[in-house]
Amino acid sequence: MEIRTAKASDAGHLVRFINMAADDLPLHFWQRSVGPEGDPWVYGKERAARETGSFSYRNAWLAELNGDVAACLLGYPSEDAPGPLDPDTPAIFVPLLELEALAPGSWYLNVLATYDQFRGKGCGSALLDYAEDVARRAGHRSISLIAADTHQNALRLYAARGYREVARRSVVKGDWQVDAEEWILFAKSVDSDTSEP
Repeated sequence: MEIRTAKASDAGHLVRFINMAADDLPLHFWQRSVGPEGDPWVYGKERAARETGSFSYRNAWLAELNGDVAACLLGYPSEDAPGPLDPDTPAIFVPLLELEALAPGSWYLNVLATYDQFRGKGCGSALLDYAEDVARRAGHRSISLIAADTHQNALRLYAARGYREVARRSVVKGDWQVDAEEWILFAKSVDSDTSEP
């Protein structure tokens, strides 16, 4: 297995992984953004190919098996002092942003996803190791992530890897079709890398 930094040309993979990790919520948002005549996947790819922004390819790494893209990690530092929520924030995102704000200063693991055909091959564990190393080298003392209560395999993995539940928020659905009922914030302490000058 090889883990490499993502490139702008990986945007097609990134949008699929981002959408998988959040149960089609990104696709729902992209469709609303482009309207009924627009292509939500094109919009998502444009966002992933940007140089800036949370979902930029610059915040992503891909795991490859035998040269094939198998899984994705996307994350970035959380704000040290999150401000109040923008009153215009769509209700569907409010519980997620509330949970993110409960882990200030952590390295936030936003996306961890594996294509179906590569599951059970250790990609998730390898990328979790990689994420913790990235967080440590960047000087963060903790790593955080949010998972849906329906993602049982992921929940077992996080528990086995020492992530502890911090808080829950009810999923706001509106016209988004999803089985999940709760978002769960997890966090784990990581030792900062003090070996560098």
